[in-house]
Amino acid sequence: MNAIAADPDAPGTDRPPVLSPMLRRLAAERATGALMRDRGTLYLADGQVVHAESPATPGIDVLLTAGGTLRHEGWWDAVAQAGAHRRVGRYLVEGGHVPGGALELCHLGALYDAAFFALAPTGTPARFRYGVAHWIGPVRPVPVAAVERETLRRREFLDRIWPDPACDGAPLLRTSAHPSDAPVPARQRRLLELADGVRTASDIARTLGRSAFHVLVDLRRLAAAGLVEAVRAQPLPASSPAGRIALPEVTADPDIALLRRLRDALEAL
Repeated sequence: MNAIAADPDAPGTDRPPVLSPMLRRLAAERATGALMRDRGTLYLADGQVVHAESPATPGIDVLLTAGGTLRHEGWWDAVAQAGAHRRVGRYLVEGGHVPGGALELCHLGALYDAAFFALAPTGTPARFRYGVAHWIGPVRPVPVAAVERETLRRREFLDRIWPDPACDGAPLLRTSAHPSDAPVPARQRRLLELADGVRTASDIARTLGRSAFHVLVDLRRLAAAGLVEAVRAQPLPASSPAGRIALPEVTADPDIALLRRLRDALEAL
């Protein structure tokens, strides 16, 4: 299968944002294959988006099983029986494991969720592999224009809630503040319990089996209320550049020469 590369998908400053010029070209030529970007992959068939995946968001398997729509055993059975033929979705419906409507809803949720992250701004060139198909198989194709509109709408919605995107990707920590105006809904209280300074928004979404975008909405609301904050990376001290082992200055001592040689050897590592 052939692969082509494109320039980084950076939108122009004097025109409406273009999330991915390459994606638009592929839609125009009715291409079939996988568009691989820095934060996810969009699968196309005849120029329409038929599936999307991103490491930043739970996949359709998590959304189906976490909500009780499908048992874990049923999912893995479908993958084993129909994955090689790229018809897992059809197998689930035809076998009576999942109602057709429920599969479409979960599939669209997973697709838009992953596309939101996959189409994030990046300086890394995108690549397209012609002819690649996802093993979930056909469920409900979505026009590229609809995916772009929804992605832009979600970005604008998040910025209206709280314009600082720091909590989208950094570890999150609950602050010592207490809600003053209104009680925190149970859904958001669960997020506060998981904001331990280690988990990111994506980690929390996978733990709860929820849409990563919907988790971001709640987290930005909590950030706007001062109840959660991003753990920002601490810069290295100016006296300790990366890769250098800082040792205290050697004091007057009979073994000063040995200590200096040891320090020089460690710093040379």
